[in-house]
Amino acid sequence: MDFSFGPADTTFRQEARAWLAEHAGVQPPGWERELGRGGWIGIGWPEPAYGNRTATLTQQIVWAEEYARAAAPARTGHIGENLLAPTLLAHGTPEQKARFLPPIARGEELWCQGYSEPGAGSDLAGIRTTARRDGDTYRITGQKIWTSLAHDAHWCFVLARTEEGSRRHHGLSFLLVPMDQPGRIEVRPIRQMTGTSEFNEVFFDGARARAEHLVGGEGNGWQVAMSLLALERGVSTLAQQIGFASELEKVAALALSNGAAAADPAVRDRLIRQWSELKVMRWNALRTLGSSADAGAPSVAKLLWGRWHQRLGELAMAVQGAAATATPYDWNEAEPYRLDPLQHLFLFTRADTIYGGSDEIQRTIIAERVLGLPREVRVP
Repeated sequence: MDFSFGPADTTFRQEARAWLAEHAGVQPPGWERELGRGGWIGIGWPEPAYGNRTATLTQQIVWAEEYARAAAPARTGHIGENLLAPTLLAHGTPEQKARFLPPIARGEELWCQGYSEPGAGSDLAGIRTTARRDGDTYRITGQKIWTSLAHDAHWCFVLARTEEGSRRHHGLSFLLVPMDQPGRIEVRPIRQMTGTSEFNEVFFDGARARAEHLVGGEGNGWQVAMSLLALERGVSTLAQQIGFASELEKVAALALSNGAAAADPAVRDRLIRQWSELKVMRWNALRTLGSSADAGAPSVAKLLWGRWHQRLGELAMAVQGAAATATPYDWNEAEPYRLDPLQHLFLFTRADTIYGGSDEIQRTIIAERVLGLPREVRVP
């Protein structure tokens, strides 16, 4: 696929850059609504029917690149925009699209993803959360874990077992669940090594979801979930790589300023390797972007960037030397556990090979779906 940029893309880049510069002072929680007012949410959707702009694939790349370069605020609405919305466009009813897509495009309703569970991890078919039909609603009971942004979300799309006695990928359904249900939904933040809590445990105790908010039909949740997972790695990976490049620049700058690069040829070699591998990841992302023919491409991309990012965190610690073992900040009671950006990078990247589908799961996908090797034996 040709990703050369033409005059229209150049104009689009100038518009995106100017808008981001003009709105540089806006911070969360108002940032999502500001994006919505500008029409910048949902530019990858096929039609401008919900208050969003539409953009070609190259223009989506331009927007992602300019967003990353502007160091704009971290998105809290990307789960609804990039995962749920395309799923509704593919599988939702007209009523579901009319209800949920406009507030996503306006930045008014935030979403989280109710997939992973304790004891199942990346094995999505091991779901034990149940949803039982009760008139015009479903009653949901169970637990989800590693639920990003659940503490801020208004809604959660939940994969639950609606057929009693079903196993593995059979009998699952995809439900849209409101999070504001005191006594029925509890969100518990998970404190990480970094001291932050982006992930959560979510407990459902008879939580209600309307039957009209069942997506794709009862028992078809696996098919809906698989189509959603295919959306997790797309244009956003290019923006992610720009963020990676910025982190690498900081590590390289420190290695130059503190003498680590001059004193240790191994550090110089590692810096060069990180730079060249990042270039390869970009070329691979461009090569596979917009194509659904390669079933293993998302798994290969995840393996590449997960390990790369971990190695960058390790390199950051090597460059800092002994200073990496202690915080550079004075202790204070209000914030007793404070890390510098490179320490945070190192600790956070320990999870890169686990979340979003562990490396083991990605290798199994490649083995079975690409190489045609015998399927892994799974305990029922």
